[in-house]
Amino acid sequence: MITFTSGNLINKSDCQVSYTLTSDPIQINIRSKVESIYGDAIRNTVQQTLKELEIESGVLEVQDNGALDFVIMARIEAAVKLAFPNLHKSALPPMQSHCCYASSFDRFRRSRLYIPGDQPKLMINAGIHKPDGIILDLEDSVSPKEKLSARLIVRNALRTLDFFGSERMVRINQGHLGFLDLEEILPHNVHLILVPKVETAEQLKQIDAKVDELIQQHNINHPIFLMPILESAMGILNALAIAQASKRNVALAIGLEDYTADLGTQRTLDGRESFFARSMVVNAARAAGIQPIDTVFSDVNDMEGLRKSVEEAKSLGFDGKGCIHPRQIQPIHEAFAPTQDEIDRAKKIVLAFEEAEAKGLGVVALGSKMIDPPVVKRALRTVKLAIATGLLSENWREKNN
Repeated sequence: MITFTSGNLINKSDCQVSYTLTSDPIQINIRSKVESIYGDAIRNTVQQTLKELEIESGVLEVQDNGALDFVIMARIEAAVKLAFPNLHKSALPPMQSHCCYASSFDRFRRSRLYIPGDQPKLMINAGIHKPDGIILDLEDSVSPKEKLSARLIVRNALRTLDFFGSERMVRINQGHLGFLDLEEILPHNVHLILVPKVETAEQLKQIDAKVDELIQQHNINHPIFLMPILESAMGILNALAIAQASKRNVALAIGLEDYTADLGTQRTLDGRESFFARSMVVNAARAAGIQPIDTVFSDVNDMEGLRKSVEEAKSLGFDGKGCIHPRQIQPIHEAFAPTQDEIDRAKKIVLAFEEAEAKGLGVVALGSKMIDPPVVKRALRTVKLAIATGLLSENWREKNN
């Protein structure tokens, strides 16, 4: 007899499922730390999952460490699909209403919080920390043996969890695994796909074509955006072509751990080894009309280092930065917030723009100086950012009069 296993008992809010192939009628054995309270509900979930997968034989062992239904369902499906690789049935939790909101092209992406796709305990309350985006990661943070389980957990999380308005992002794998990721997650209200280690425009165009195919196949009626991540010397040198490779691109990100390894150097706090690459990303993104996004800051205990890193990123022209821990979110938002001088100047430009627009004038003037459209656009964004950060009230125009 061969047994297939998904999950582990190391983490809370998770479970381990083992499925053994036999020709006998299905036998279910459940051990749960919350059996006295939720035992009947867990058994119902297990039975319903097997029914939807049309599994009627074998032995299923569930060792539960307080997992939610969507996790138990994903772990069972993963174990069964390891046994039956050609099984096309799925066991989907109901789509919750709080999961059904859209994103937008130019929304703020100051912070994006990475969560390993095989660690559901970190997903459950991620939204309460209010990052601009939550990345359910299927790539580097997930071991090869957990790729299938993580894909199904992420799919179910997208259907189930309340992310409190954060942009719902997924980082897919490279190559064939990435296309499998897209097929599984795209129909379930994901907003943005992070595409890792992009080196050429052609790579991104292939992803874009797959997204087109799946949107038509599943009749998806909300926008799906792309954020390519440049993590090699080749990717950096092709930055502009990659930034312009898809109409779905909303941002261009850089990953410095792999980039510095590709250069054969070490990543340092002062960042001299990555200045060229980061400048390339900013210039390529701005030329393509999308947002430049900086890499993560890897020391979660160094808040002062994080603040300096974000200030440097802002000075280079970046709009956002990656997070690997919730405690990094608020310092990033604060560091990307506009200064009072920036707010005051932006207010003047916006008022001048609105006055010119009301008078039907084709040019905007501030005093004796003409204001170009890109300057107006940046001022409008500064005002919106100041409002979002709580530095400016929404009725600031009334107070300005």
